Amino acid sequence: MKKNIVIAVIFISLIIGKGYSYAEDAKEIVDKADKHFRGNTSYSEMSMKIARPDWSRELGMKSWSKGRELSLIIITEPARDKGTAFLKRGNEVWNWVPRVEKVIKIPPSMMQQSWMGSDFTNDDLVKESSIVEDYSHEIVGDSVIQGRECYKIKMTPKPEAPVVWDKVLLWVSKKHYLQMRGEYYNEDGELENTMIMTDVKTLGGRLIPAIMTMIPADEPGNKTVITIHEMQFNQPINDSFFSERNMKKMSSRI
Repeated sequence: MKKNIVIAVIFISLIIGKGYSYAEDAKEIVDKADKHFRGNTSYSEMSMKIARPDWSRELGMKSWSKGRELSLIIITEPARDKGTAFLKRGNEVWNWVPRVEKVIKIPPSMMQQSWMGSDFTNDDLVKESSIVEDYSHEIVGDSVIQGRECYKIKMTPKPEAPVVWDKVLLWVSKKHYLQMRGEYYNEDGELENTMIMTDVKTLGGRLIPAIMTMIPADEPGNKTVITIHEMQFNQPINDSFFSERNMKKMSSRI
């Protein structure tokens, strides 16, 4: 009897210990996936197609980032939006509109607003919130996405974190740590957006999904597709590059 009790205690301890380690590993997995996609620094050239049931339009853009705190995005086409830029430094975000020569500071309350009329939000593109630091993480299962074995990770926002999602489900491949799918749930627990990552290829010496498709749950026929055409990682970029002055300068050169 005593032997059976000892075995049971050991078995329960292993389960509890495994669960604790599993929860810790979840954050590490998300962190690795985030770092894999952004690098220490990154530069990319992308196109965005906004599709609606009765119309569509396309944008071209260039993007630079350094860590999680600094980023700059400049629209390259169409002509009417050319030079429009978005700058992030820490938790502050600015929008430069060249046709009216005005810099607009984007308040936190607008970070969940549509970015350039797409299904992505301001936060999705310039990342005010951090999928690593602003959430608690838990592995809740395993799945196969596009033939790749993935961890299914539940992300719950920490108190006071600058996020509006009540829950995010993220699928990260066990090999290469690729973000393959994301589901975003509102405060009512309803699915609001689904992001699907496809066309995995080598860009900038790294294997990454080259196509990101955001699909709103309650708007049939709507979707936004971002295609990455070129990407470079870990090229030196000074912090001074991410300034209002340089944002305007780079905008004029596009």
